[in-house]
Amino acid sequence: MGNLCSSCFSPKSVRQKKKRTASKRLPNSSSGGGAGGGGLPAGSSNRWSRMRSSRKEKVQDALIHEQAVAAAILFQQHQRNGGSLPFDRSASLRFPASGSKKNSLPRSSSSRARSLTDPLLQPQQLVNQDVKLEDLESNHFVLVHGGGFGAWCWYKTIALLEDCGFTVAAVDLTGSGIHSFDTNNITSLSQYVKPLTDFLEKLADGEKVILVGHDFGGACISYVMELFPSKVSKAVFVAAAMLTSGQSTLDMFSQKGDSNEIMRQAQIFLYANGNNNPPTAIDLDKSLMKDLLFNQSPTKDIALASVSMRPMPFMPVLEKLTLSEKKYGSVRRFYIETPEDNALPVSVQESMINSSPPERVFRLKGADHSPFFSKPQALHKLLVEISKLPST
Repeated sequence: MGNLCSSCFSPKSVRQKKKRTASKRLPNSSSGGGAGGGGLPAGSSNRWSRMRSSRKEKVQDALIHEQAVAAAILFQQHQRNGGSLPFDRSASLRFPASGSKKNSLPRSSSSRARSLTDPLLQPQQLVNQDVKLEDLESNHFVLVHGGGFGAWCWYKTIALLEDCGFTVAAVDLTGSGIHSFDTNNITSLSQYVKPLTDFLEKLADGEKVILVGHDFGGACISYVMELFPSKVSKAVFVAAAMLTSGQSTLDMFSQKGDSNEIMRQAQIFLYANGNNNPPTAIDLDKSLMKDLLFNQSPTKDIALASVSMRPMPFMPVLEKLTLSEKKYGSVRRFYIETPEDNALPVSVQESMINSSPPERVFRLKGADHSPFFSKPQALHKLLVEISKLPST
C-alpha cells in the first residue's frame, strides 16, 4: 500500500424560446421545411447529400488507413520471423466491418488521449508469432493485489492476458476484495496470504505459475516463494515490496518515510482493540487517494477503487520475512518500476532493487502506483515479454 509512515498511514446556458414568425416561401424552393420553418433553396439538399457523402468517405479512408498500418506491422513481424509462418490477414483488422461491433477489442476506459507508451494494440500483436504458449515454462499467471486492493484491480490485465490465451487467476487475500473476513482480526502474514497458499497447494504436480505481486503483494509472493519454490516459474514485482531476509515491509518503507508527505497525510490508523493497543488496520483518506495512488489513472478506474478498496491489516506489515537462497533465491525475479509513483517513490523502488537485485528491471514510462489502470497495455506487454524469457 505504498510507503508507510514509521511514526504511526460554465453554468449551463438557458435557451429562451423564440417566437416563431411566418416566413415567406421563396419561389422555386423545395417543399421541405428549413430552419425557421422556411424552405431550403433549390440545390441545398443536393449540397447536403454531397457533404454527408464526403464525411462518410473520410471515415472510411481513416479506417482503411488504420487497417493498412496494422497490416504493415504484422507483415514486418512476419518478415522478421523469416517468412516461415503464414501471414494471417484477418488479424490485421483493428476494427470489425461497418455495422458490426462483435469481436472488437474493448477500448480503455480512459477519456485521456492514449500515450505512445501505452498503445492500443490487438492482443495478437503483443505476442511474437513464433512463440507458442504451450512451449513456455508456464503460461499461467497468478495476480496478487496490494494492500487495500483486491482481485478487482486486475480486471484489465486479466482480460488482456486471457485474450492472448494465457491462464489467469487473481486472488483475494484474507479480508480483501470480496473476502468477508474482518481486516482488524488478521494477526499474521500467513493468515493474510492463506488464500494464495491454498491456491498453490492445489496445483497439480509439476505445474508452475508466474506470480505477479503489486505493492504489499510483493511481500506476499516472497512469502509463498519460500514455501513453494518448485511451483513458481517466475516472480514479477510491480511497484512492489521486494524485501531481504529479516526485513519487514515497515522496515523497508520507513527508511525513506520522511520523504513521503502525501502518504503520512493519507494514512488513517484503525484501533479496533482500543487506542491503548497497537493499530489493527490502515485505511486511506479518500480525498487524497487520487494523488497518492492514481495520479495518472482514468477517472472511471479511480471511481471503481474509491468504492472497492478496504483497509489493509497492520500486523502483517510488521512481520519480518525469512527468505533463504536455496528456496526463495532459486526463483527468477523481475521488477517493474513505476516512475510517476507517489505512493512508492522510485528512490524506494531502486533501493530495494539495489539491496536484492532481480534478474532484470523494467521501467513502465508514465505509470503511477497503479499501472494496471494507468498503463494496462504497456504492463500487459511487459508481462508477456517476461513470460517468454528463456532460462539462462
